[in-house]
Amino acid sequence: MPEQSLRPDGRRPDELRPVRFILNYVEYPEGSVLIEVGHTRVLCNASIEEQVPAWMAGRGAGWLTAEYALLPRSTHTRTPRETQGLHGRTQEIRRLIGRSLRAAVDLDLLGERTLIVDCDVLQADGGTRTAAITGSTVAVALALRRLTAQGTVPPEVLKTPLAAVSVGIVGGQVRLDLCYAEDRDAQVDLNVVMTADGRLVEVQGTAEGVPFSRETLDRMLDLAAQGIASLIHQQREALE
Repeated sequence: MPEQSLRPDGRRPDELRPVRFILNYVEYPEGSVLIEVGHTRVLCNASIEEQVPAWMAGRGAGWLTAEYALLPRSTHTRTPRETQGLHGRTQEIRRLIGRSLRAAVDLDLLGERTLIVDCDVLQADGGTRTAAITGSTVAVALALRRLTAQGTVPPEVLKTPLAAVSVGIVGGQVRLDLCYAEDRDAQVDLNVVMTADGRLVEVQGTAEGVPFSRETLDRMLDLAAQGIASLIHQQREALE
């Protein structure tokens, strides 16, 4: 595979887009973060409810669930609001976000409370699901800080930081953190969620027509791990 090829935004193949976390972007949620990843912007709000779903009542443990939506003009052409039921892509992404964040939180220590995470895409330029996971991890940390400050839950309720990033093969080249133009043309598209100590939470990968080798998968996972380590470092800096 070629080692160098000009990317749409001039980045190196192994380079993340610029990332910015704006904490407490909305005043009312227990945790609120606007994450900017290149031109992708996702508003992540974490709310705490002092109850759990009926099917969990009486167990003494908490729950975390997530919602995800594209705002109508977050995309190049208007995306209609999903007023007649959620599309399959929306369902799949919200479940991915929920599964990922539950890996970061000790639900037994949370007590009978529900963390509801709302991810609203304000502007989409690729990687909205991975940006939502990375931003929501910070929003959840902010929400749990409030409970810890009140003495309601111990600090250990947040088990581990985690983040997510995309990796793909574009023009025969492995690239980190695809923008929309790259994602659209990718021969392989991989989304990786990983903890701070390098454990995998979820890997979603697809070959668009031509299968790829195990060796290529390993290269992509190594590149994802490098990017996620940088994202988690930036999360920690934002929280400090």
